[in-house]
Amino acid sequence: MNKEDLELEIKSVVRDVVDFPKPGIVFKDITTLMRNPEVSNKTLDFLTNYYKNSEITKVVGIESRGFLFGAALAFRLNLPFIMIRKEGKLPYKKIKKSYNLEYGSATIEMHEDAINEGDKVLIHDDLLATGGSAQAAAELILSQNGQIAGFNFLINLSFLGGQNKLSTYSENILNLATY
Repeated sequence: MNKEDLELEIKSVVRDVVDFPKPGIVFKDITTLMRNPEVSNKTLDFLTNYYKNSEITKVVGIESRGFLFGAALAFRLNLPFIMIRKEGKLPYKKIKKSYNLEYGSATIEMHEDAINEGDKVLIHDDLLATGGSAQAAAELILSQNGQIAGFNFLINLSFLGGQNKLSTYSENILNLATY
């Protein structure tokens, strides 16, 4: 399947939720994508084919929706999956980074032994908005001497400009559906 056809399929199943999590926000809800195994599998097939010959050594997913396709992609590529979680959710020694959201601020954490020097890491999340969480994830990886192999997102809210922030880390930014 080509990217353009996949984008149309993803857009046909993603639901808009108006005024969530606060007034003025139109939330792109991927739970409807998750309820559609056909489109979900097409998405994973596309991502697997896209990255199968890359030099990626680990896939990182950002809490929580980034875990859904991020873990599945990592396992299909036979690579380790690393979770980046909200502050206070990981049980072992961790490093953390704070960042601004389009509607607030947050702190994320990663286990300090998750990334090794020289790892080529793909960062995955469900949605790219302002880029704050992905940028914070990139900073965590770089602090452990890992390399940013790229980013991928199911959805890009291009009008918020998040991709501009991330292009300083990697030009390899894949967005499957852009609004």
